[in-house]
Amino acid sequence: MTLLLEEVVRAMEAWLRLLKKPEPYVDPNLDPVLIVPGIAGSILNARDDETGKEERVWVRIWEADREFRAKLWCKFDPDSGKTLCLDPNISIVVPEDRDGLYAIDCLDPSMVIGRDSVCYFHDMINEMTSWGYQEGKTLFGFGYDFRQSNRLNETMDRLAAKLDAIYTASGGKKIDVISHSMGGLLVKCFMSLHNDIFEKYVKSWIAIAAPFQGAPGYVTSTLLNGMSFVDGWEAYFFVSKWSMHQLLIECPSIYELMACLDFEWEHEPLLQIWKEIQDGNGDSTAMLETFTPVEAVSIFTQALSCNELSYGGVDIPLPFNKEVLQWANKTREILSSAKLPPSIKFYNVYGTGLDTPQTVCYGSADSPISDLQELPLIDATYINVDGDGTVPAESAKADGLDAQARVGIPGEHRGILCDKHLFRIVRHWLKADHDPFYNPVNDYVILPTLFEIERHHDNKGKEVITVKEEWEMVSEDEREVMAGSISAACVDDDLSSSQEAHATLIVHPQSNGKQHVELNAMSVTAGV
Repeated sequence: MTLLLEEVVRAMEAWLRLLKKPEPYVDPNLDPVLIVPGIAGSILNARDDETGKEERVWVRIWEADREFRAKLWCKFDPDSGKTLCLDPNISIVVPEDRDGLYAIDCLDPSMVIGRDSVCYFHDMINEMTSWGYQEGKTLFGFGYDFRQSNRLNETMDRLAAKLDAIYTASGGKKIDVISHSMGGLLVKCFMSLHNDIFEKYVKSWIAIAAPFQGAPGYVTSTLLNGMSFVDGWEAYFFVSKWSMHQLLIECPSIYELMACLDFEWEHEPLLQIWKEIQDGNGDSTAMLETFTPVEAVSIFTQALSCNELSYGGVDIPLPFNKEVLQWANKTREILSSAKLPPSIKFYNVYGTGLDTPQTVCYGSADSPISDLQELPLIDATYINVDGDGTVPAESAKADGLDAQARVGIPGEHRGILCDKHLFRIVRHWLKADHDPFYNPVNDYVILPTLFEIERHHDNKGKEVITVKEEWEMVSEDEREVMAGSISAACVDDDLSSSQEAHATLIVHPQSNGKQHVELNAMSVTAGV
């Protein structure tokens, strides 16, 4: 039944592709753009090296957990710095269809219901094509095996080849790079390790929701409990949180998202545990113990000391991997030493307005922890800071680079990629809007929601022009209702003609830093 449904879906998609579509708008003056996704943001295919057959294993709903365990579970190789599939006959590859965009568009193209939950850059790709970008000409994608380190040589070599191919295909035009989340760390690693290549091919880099100093609360709970990438009813058909946990313990990319140790945090990320303590009389009390990011390593080690998985009838120990941690620490050194070439413009967009885990706490005063090996089975509570729900704004803003601009947008970590405010800003930075007056650093203006203009002569022969405009604006300021007006008048020397104008501006505050702005203006001209 499952296979039949998948075949029907594929047939429907093939039929839809045959339907004629209107010719898209193409702007020949645009520079090429390369989009780089974050963790879990690329379709991955498992290729059987014996038969050559490929099958999508990330993301899929049908038989997701079984195929995930069989094809994606891996072990870290400290000699190469690579995670290797437990099945030696399986290689993980990223499909290159649509010049790399297919792999980062909708992560499960076979889904019909619930498709939005696995769409990634889908909205942005559609938006950019409406601006005049063309797939394979000025718009490209770079998917990668997100299990691997952000500085893996194979990934760095593929990115170098991709930049060279785009540069050549565009006739020597430099490239604008857009990254999301962990993709920002990958780009920054490449810039640090291959600064000359980056300078040769790249014109600008826009980082969106990048965890430049880590995603502490998110990663702490991930290392102890795993994570879920799909919410709602789809989660029942998707990869289990436990299966995901067993994968990520062996992934350098996760360790590279841990809190940076040399960063001066305004709110230091901590691990807290309510422990059950027994005195000499055998009575127990609850005590809250707090651990810094360095001290937390010992907790991870104890909590995961007996962790193991069964694969092919063999029990494989899977403790907290200190070899992966050593590799990740070296990656963070590389990231901290990255320098932006002076010819490249860098822009940073970060999410705000959502509670974002920073400090992670297990147990409570009423229900303390007696054995640290219980932690993987216990849900954590959080002390939150401002951010996008995953990456603290404090971390995302601290890029350590000479940025042209840093702009905060209220929004969720992945949902921000569908935000119209983000589209407006990115379009301006890419010079795809042809608007020299827009400034994303200040209150940024969304396209007018209302525009009316009227011209007429009154009964005295005076020409009257009235204009009414309304916008949605966003600002970090919390404003009260504001109103202002301005008037101007001009009278010629011979008193035969005069001009006057009056305008009123009213700002109505809404939620999440939004304001509704009304402009009413009138101009009057009197002639002979």
